[in-house]
Amino acid sequence: MSAVTTMKQNGGIWNIWLKFATITLCMCLATGNAWANDDGNRWFQIKTSLFGDKNILSGEEILGLESPARAMDAAIVPIAIDSKIEQTPDHYIKSLYLVIDNNPSPVAAVFRFPGKHSWETLSTRVRINAYTDLRAIAELSDGKLYMVNNYVKASGGCSAPSLKDPAAAAAQLGKIKFRLPEEFNHGDLVATQLLIKHPNNSGLQFDQVSRFYIPADFIRTIEVTFNGEEVFTADTDISISEDPSIRFGFTPEETGILEVHVKDSKGRSFSHSIDLTENSKG
Repeated sequence: MSAVTTMKQNGGIWNIWLKFATITLCMCLATGNAWANDDGNRWFQIKTSLFGDKNILSGEEILGLESPARAMDAAIVPIAIDSKIEQTPDHYIKSLYLVIDNNPSPVAAVFRFPGKHSWETLSTRVRINAYTDLRAIAELSDGKLYMVNNYVKASGGCSAPSLKDPAAAAAQLGKIKFRLPEEFNHGDLVATQLLIKHPNNSGLQFDQVSRFYIPADFIRTIEVTFNGEEVFTADTDISISEDPSIRFGFTPEETGILEVHVKDSKGRSFSHSIDLTENSKG
């Protein structure tokens, strides 16, 4: 049974979040130091949980990873992952794992692709809680794993409070927008941005008024389709920044409907669609 199958059956990366949060807390209580002090052991545990004893190869010829060496804002760290291979139905990136070793929840997202729609770049914004290795791991359609990683200096991103007014944020909750180029031709790779209004509370943020921690409340699954066919799906968690933003590319071979379905950890569902017949925006 593959690691991906196991994750799906056991509740996806939400169970990994619970596992690592529990282990980290226990080690902090036992030693007085966060698990982040033993980076090698941390990555070994993450790798074993995700992939078992499968070998991970150098991914420098498969992926590119862009991230700041030192983040200006640890709660909003931009990252971009580039595909360096020509993706075809016979040879493509099936799954893409985004891992932040020293975050309380290290598996920030797992993206899955059907192999029909090629992509060149995938980008988002993440929280980083401590100086850490940031990893992108590609699982190809042949089952082989490839990894690239950068070191990012940032701290406190998972506990940083939102700067938005809570009432205004609640009023915008679940609003979704697509951004596309002003003009594009069918058959072209179209650079698209998905924007979701959601606090993505980590559960580690402290409310100065109530004097309690704000409960975790975050996007768990994202499914993007075009004319009913999957473009990509994603399992995400608290390491994705507030108001998630995902930039991706897909190739519409015909006119049709681009649609997204989102579910969060509170059981709420949100959807949005646009008709690309007339190059609609929004």
